[in-house]
Amino acid sequence: MNTHPEPLDVIVIGGGAAGLSAALMLGRSRRRTLVVDSGLPRNRFTTHMHGVLGHEGIDPAELLRRGREELAAYDVAIRPGRVARLDETEHEDGHSVSVLLEDGERLTARAAIVATGVTDELPDIPGLAERWGATVLHCPYCHGWEVRDRRIGVLTTSPLGMHQAQLIRQWSDDVVVFTAGLGEVGEAEEQRLLARGITLVPAPVVEVVGEGDQVTAVRTADGATTEVGAIFTAGTLRPHDDFLAHLGLERTDTPAGSFLAVDATGKTSSDRIWAVGNVSNPMANVPISMSAGTMAGSFVNMTLVTDDFDRAVAGPTAVGFWQDKYAGSDRIWSGKVNTVLGDIAAGLRPGTALDLGSGEGADVVWLAQQGWRATGIDISENAVARGRVAAAAAGLTEERARFIVSDLSSLTDLGGGYDLVTASFFHSPVELPRTDILRRAAELVNPDGHLLVTSHAAAPPWADTSAHAHRFLDAKEELEALDLPEDTWETIVLEHRHRAVTSPSGEPATLEDSVVLLRRR
Repeated sequence: MNTHPEPLDVIVIGGGAAGLSAALMLGRSRRRTLVVDSGLPRNRFTTHMHGVLGHEGIDPAELLRRGREELAAYDVAIRPGRVARLDETEHEDGHSVSVLLEDGERLTARAAIVATGVTDELPDIPGLAERWGATVLHCPYCHGWEVRDRRIGVLTTSPLGMHQAQLIRQWSDDVVVFTAGLGEVGEAEEQRLLARGITLVPAPVVEVVGEGDQVTAVRTADGATTEVGAIFTAGTLRPHDDFLAHLGLERTDTPAGSFLAVDATGKTSSDRIWAVGNVSNPMANVPISMSAGTMAGSFVNMTLVTDDFDRAVAGPTAVGFWQDKYAGSDRIWSGKVNTVLGDIAAGLRPGTALDLGSGEGADVVWLAQQGWRATGIDISENAVARGRVAAAAAGLTEERARFIVSDLSSLTDLGGGYDLVTASFFHSPVELPRTDILRRAAELVNPDGHLLVTSHAAAPPWADTSAHAHRFLDAKEELEALDLPEDTWETIVLEHRHRAVTSPSGEPATLEDSVVLLRRR
């Protein structure tokens, strides 16, 4: 589960060297960061890592253990799991990403860094995969020193094997190249290899022979056995990026295959998604992957810094305002059902209900207690959390009373239609496309269902109306603003009601509410 009680800034997908390096920079930048880690790094098959300054010969698992320990000092959380889908979303307070995990949990953040690596898909040859990472190897810079001066075999899998065959000669004078994977070898290429004393074996390899994880020989299709003390080969690289394929991000074709295209900072063609390590750079070793993660983490932080300043200049958003409104420990509203909703819903047959701007959940709880299957929706995560607590305290299951966080821009994640859609005092001191939201909500009303809009018809008598120019609509103006087709909607109630309240100073006062109740034909 997400161990961060606050909304996340960044989700790092992948807990290898690249992902942890990115998370380290973000944590040190005081960013709320979560790492989702499958626990299956590419180099898990070996017990020694080389070419990493200051960590020469260390077990890769030990490097990751130390990295996770370091992240804890900066309050970076690590959650075991695998990502099923990564989406870009639009929120009123800026772009963000949504991550769906394979166990069904959904996480959101302002940006994502993908560091999921690749799988080395090896040739299907008996004895090969069992020795991968020990004496069956792929990178001479990582493992060449340890097998220097042995008789080294190069098992080619594509024309790229010619490059590997020449490279391995630097670590041993005794190199055997199994050339079947190269395809047709030209005379010039053959002479080039022979010129440095490399032995060529054209027959296909059918088995790798050895004791335990140690290679001793290679058997070929012609029945011959060739002694070797190590094998270098190149599997087919499969980047772990299926969970974002639907986004259509730009890709680049490399000799190793198609990979996500990124700029120097690791940013993909999405402004909210970075990709680092082997998932975008198939040739990157551990230091290069760590460097890429460090760079991406730094630039993601700077991107968010810029966003923070842009939003500060633009002023508060509805999401930010209502998040702050519900951030304290005190109850904001009475905890009782809205009077108009209680009066009108009491005369309707219970079915499915949707409450827009559900706040602390009193209306949803009341509806559920009257037999409705009620859904509350609000732009504030803090408000939704309060609603869920209220429903649980009332002994209601999620099937009877559920709450959803949404920016209200589409209402597409609410499922089917509703027999009652209600909006009680659906106003915001900061800009919110109120009428557009109400129109979209009206589309969710089932035939013979009802739309109930209860609003302030006028400012409270104690309000300082000179401070702003906001004007509340009366019931008739509310109906006109909705502009719903008359052949589809029947007006049931169009009136004002007066409500006795106590003013902030303790004096009795009266508020005027507008009530619009429509039935879908």
